[in-house]
This record gives sequence, structure tokens and C-alpha cells, in this order.
Amino acid sequence: MSSTPRPARPASLPRRTGRQLRRAFGARHEPLARPLDRARARAWLLTVVGGLLAAALAVGGALLLYRATAPRADADRARLHQVDAVVTAVAEHGAVTGSRFSSGYENRVDAEASWSYPGTTPHTGIVQAPQAATTGTVVPVWVDSTGNATDPPVNRSALAVSAACTGAGALLTLLAVLAFALRLRLQVLDRRAEDDWTAGWAHLEPLWSGRAGNRLED
Repeated sequence: MSSTPRPARPASLPRRTGRQLRRAFGARHEPLARPLDRARARAWLLTVVGGLLAAALAVGGALLLYRATAPRADADRARLHQVDAVVTAVAEHGAVTGSRFSSGYENRVDAEASWSYPGTTPHTGIVQAPQAATTGTVVPVWVDSTGNATDPPVNRSALAVSAACTGAGALLTLLAVLAFALRLRLQVLDRRAEDDWTAGWAHLEPLWSGRAGNRLED
């Protein structure tokens, strides 16, 4: 039977995490652990905690932003109305643009149209119509209480996406700052470790090589 010892299994993630926490707080008794090792563990621990706080702040900020802007969508829905406009003329060489006053943003051109809204006089103006529109084509137009064409109401889904993007951008910025701070801290600790090693080697090398004894004999 072979007596070759089996390689030790790596510690599980919870055990490694607990080990790092005990090292960071100085509760783990490690004769070979230096203060610099504990300082590194604390730097990583603070970075992880900062990342969790940054995620919580980003999510909370995104939710607050959405809740603050959501009433705008409801107000626009109550204030604006959609009516049918009849195209009266289409520019022969109109440039294809995005829609401003009607739904849809692809293959649309400027066109003259007329529309009416209850309680107001008939209106005419430039609206966005499909590229294939001809005289008599009906296109939807958003108007305000006076019957004037206006921008479409804000969509709650768009507000949610905007808030989520804002929160994600804030989170990435905070994580980048934390990563930069961690890198600077580790660089400082590495330079300190190198200086300590150089000073220690300068003290021990003569003893280890025997040159110190030779100097005493001389």
C-alpha cells in the first residue's frame, strides 16, 4: 500500500472568507502573519463592504429616482390626448427623420396635416408621417388641452429604464473608485513590505553569509 500522502483539499469559500475576516480583525492566531498581511486583509474587507454599500445606494437611488419621476408620466397621460391628423401634403424630397409628435421613430418624414380637438378651432401644422404617406393618410398626433401638437407623454417603462441606467452608471462609478483606492492601498503596502524586506535582509545577510563573523575576526 502506498504511503504517499494525499494533497490537502482547498478550504471551502465560507471557511476562506471566515479566515480572512479573522485575519483582518487580528482574531486569527498566525505566528507567521505580519501586520502587513492583516492590513491587506482589512483593505480587501473594506473594499467588499464598500461594494455592497455602493450596490445598496445605487439600487435605492434608482428606486427613488423612478418614484420621483413616475408622477410625471401620469400627469402627461392626464394632460395630453391623441387625435387623428389627416395629411394634406407631403414634401417631395423630405428627409427621413424620427417621429416627434406621433408614435414610431423609423421611416418617417415631415408632412403637413390638419386635425381638430373638441372645444378648439381646427389646427394645421407639420407632423411626422410614414415615408409612404400620401394626401389623406391618417396619422396619430399628441396634442395638449389647446389642441396644439406636442411631444408624446412620458412612458413609465422608459422612466424605469432611465432610472436603472442611472443606478448602474452610479454603481460602476463607485466600484471604479473603490477599485482605484484598493489598488493604491495595496501598492503602498507592497512598497512597505519591500522596504521591510530590504532592511531585514541588510541586517540578516551578513549573519547568514558569515561576513559578520569575518569582520569580527578581522
